[in-house]
Amino acid sequence: MSPKDASGGTKAGTRFGGALTPARITVIVIGVLALIFIFENTRQVKIRLLIPEVSMPLYLALLAVFVVGVICGGYFMRRRAK
Repeated sequence: MSPKDASGGTKAGTRFGGALTPARITVIVIGVLALIFIFENTRQVKIRLLIPEVSMPLYLALLAVFVVGVICGGYFMRRRAK
């Protein structure tokens, strides 16, 4: 047996080994807390979008900002990885 084969591990065995890293757990916790915060704020609010003023539940406005933040974060992380 060569030293490369001595580990006995396969790629399929290590596939889930690093699935829950501390960074991923932190992101999951922050995401869950953000969703709890969003859905606790359900009252109607008036929001001004440059010129028009719209009335919508606060959780929809917060969810929209959250989604925009996730998209921007993903975009910048992808550009940094290249």
